[in-house]
Amino acid sequence: MTTLPNVALVKSCCASAYASDWATVLVGDSMHPGGDALTERIGDLIALTGADHVIDVASGRGRSAMTLARRFGCTVTGVDYSPKAVAQAGSAAQLAGLQDRLTFRTGDAEALPFPESSFAAAICECAFCTFPSKAAAAAELARVVRPGGAVAISDLTRRAPLPPELDGLLSWVACVGDARSEEEYASLLVEAGLVVELVERHDAALAELVSTIRMRLLGAEVAANVKRLDLPGVDWLAARRMAAAADAAVRDGSLGYAVIVARRPAE
Repeated sequence: MTTLPNVALVKSCCASAYASDWATVLVGDSMHPGGDALTERIGDLIALTGADHVIDVASGRGRSAMTLARRFGCTVTGVDYSPKAVAQAGSAAQLAGLQDRLTFRTGDAEALPFPESSFAAAICECAFCTFPSKAAAAAELARVVRPGGAVAISDLTRRAPLPPELDGLLSWVACVGDARSEEEYASLLVEAGLVVELVERHDAALAELVSTIRMRLLGAEVAANVKRLDLPGVDWLAARRMAAAADAAVRDGSLGYAVIVARRPAE
């Protein structure tokens, strides 16, 4: 496991990075492997309906929340640590005409600002691995869903030691630094009082995204060098090395991606 950097720094850096234009340039609008299709897959796995109220933890700019609202007709409350991301998500919901079904607010995944049993289901896509206290975040996910409600996370999985290029604060922001195995994620959910129903691997989605990021990184560097893209302060060499190391780790199976579905026992 990577040494934990300053907790407040991790939270603020991760939130700021994913609210930035830089993240959109490299990752795209969905901000996670598998894009909208994998978000819809999660909705199918937890059997969402139009009657459900869902919490999307670390909702970013709101893409997953909007995807679920469109596909299943459900109501979604998104929570993100970044006020900038929350504002962006609210504006996107207005533009999409989904403001009646979507609400976004600032909040910490480790201390969600809602009473117990507030939601029919909870999702967290490609962010759980960045939370400094994963046990606290798992407990909060379990707390805010009603008895019988589902919790679904999708995230990077680490199955072997990683090279030094994938260490440090930047690796946390890139969702690599403290990624765990599927078994460890599942154990955290079980310790929070949930019953794990399904673990589904999606390594191919991660491989595709990493390949796309490497191509976009090259294009962004070229554009920045000819002043067509304003990305000040980017360490291009470190970014290239990290992307190459991540690609190699995905290829040899050290890094993967998985969906884990758990449920709060019915009372």
